[in-house]
Amino acid sequence: MVQKLVSMRVMEQRKGIFAGQDPFEIAQRWLGEAAGSEPNDPNAIALSTVDADGMPNARMVLLKEIEADAFVFYTNYESAKAAELDQAQKAAFVMHWKSLRRQVRVRGLISRENGPQADAYYASRSLQSRLGAWASQQSRPLASRAALLAEVALVTARHGTNPSRPPFWGGYRLAPLEVEFWADGDFRLHDRFQWRRETLTAPWGVTRLNP
Repeated sequence: MVQKLVSMRVMEQRKGIFAGQDPFEIAQRWLGEAAGSEPNDPNAIALSTVDADGMPNARMVLLKEIEADAFVFYTNYESAKAAELDQAQKAAFVMHWKSLRRQVRVRGLISRENGPQADAYYASRSLQSRLGAWASQQSRPLASRAALLAEVALVTARHGTNPSRPPFWGGYRLAPLEVEFWADGDFRLHDRFQWRRETLTAPWGVTRLNP
């Protein structure tokens, strides 16, 4: 049972945008609302990782699923981001929507999604994107765009119009220990609610934070 550190009366003061006892449901609702107002990629997230030396890194990726207990995205397993995710097994991201003046910040634990779910998502992509996943040696040096297009032609001839998912390409699941919802307020008196738990099986605690 969610610890009721935040009263429903406070929640209702913001017209229900924070209402609910499940952070995944709130995030899914906000993303659905953003899909109707953001001009491009409402599911874009700024994913942050660290390398083996502790040097931070960040890049935009597309969030593909909000599950009952995790957030899922996909990438090349031989990329720099994958190496950092596998090494640290922790990551964070922020999802920001200018049209709604809201953002969601997430921190948690990382695991791979490398089974049937990844196969199904890969199969749902356009043919060009599926072939591009085979052709791109993500994060590694590239001589020229012409060289990349030549590699696309090679993998097209090799794999045809129904390529299987590359063994070096798949998903990651971020299971959060913290989720923070932020909404713009007048005079920069923003609303912030942090959902936090000590372990993945512990109950959530909810705290209102100063802006």
